[in-house]
Amino acid sequence: KVVYEDDELIVIDKQAGLVVHPAPGHFTGTLVNALIAHCGGSLSGIGGVKRPGIVHRLDKDTSGLMVVAKNDHAHQALAAQFADHGRNGPLRRGYLAFAWGAPTQAKGTVAAPIDRHPRSRDKMTVRAGGREAITHWQVLERFPGAGGKAAASLIACRLETGRTHQIRVHLAHIGHPLLGDAVYGPGFKTKATQLPPPAQTALADLGRQALHAYLLAIEHPITKQRLRFQSELPADLARLHHSLGAS
Repeated sequence: KVVYEDDELIVIDKQAGLVVHPAPGHFTGTLVNALIAHCGGSLSGIGGVKRPGIVHRLDKDTSGLMVVAKNDHAHQALAAQFADHGRNGPLRRGYLAFAWGAPTQAKGTVAAPIDRHPRSRDKMTVRAGGREAITHWQVLERFPGAGGKAAASLIACRLETGRTHQIRVHLAHIGHPLLGDAVYGPGFKTKATQLPPPAQTALADLGRQALHAYLLAIEHPITKQRLRFQSELPADLARLHHSLGAS
C-alpha cells in the first residue's frame, strides 16, 4: 500500500509477513522486490543490490509505515535523519504495542543497552556492553482480565534509537512482552486464559507479535517540508483491540 510518493521518496504501509529485503530463505517476495518492480531502476543504490533505498526497516511480522529513498540524495538526507533519531530534527517514529499485563506507571522510559543474545543468534537481549537503546512508552489503555487485574494493555512507544527488535526486547525486559511474540514472550502463553474468549480467539489467529508502526514524521529531502503520516491498525490488530475492549 503506497501512502505517498514523489520523485525523491516513497512511503508505504507494510503488511505483516512481508520481509523488507532479500536474505537467506527470502530471496524473492520481499518489499525490495516489490519496490524494484514498482519504481524500476530509480531506487537509491547506496544500500547495495539487496537493500536499494532502504534507510530503515521493520521486522517481518511488524506492520506499518516505512519510507524508502528513490535516489542517492534522498537516501543520504533520510539516513541522516534516522541516524539522529529525532533528537535534533523532525524525525518521529511511533508504534502501537499490545502487551501482556500493564505497567503500574502511566508512562516511562526504558534505557537499556541491547546486544545479540550470547546463545541464541536470532534473538537480541538487554546486556551490559551492548549498543545504547532508548524507548519511551505511554499506556493508552488497560484491558482487565478474568481476575479484574489488567491482563493486557495498549502501549504507545517512541524510539530514540533504532536497534533490532528494540521495542520487543525492551517491553519484555520490563515484564510486559508483546502479545503474540513467540521469541520474547513464550512464557506468557498460559496467560491467554485470562483474556475474554473473543480475545483468546483473536490472539490465536494473530500469528505474529502485536506491533504496528502507526506514526512516521520526516523532513522532505528537497523541499524541507515536514511530512507526517499515520496508519490505522490493520484488520488483525483492530480485531484484537476490539475483542480486548469487549471485556
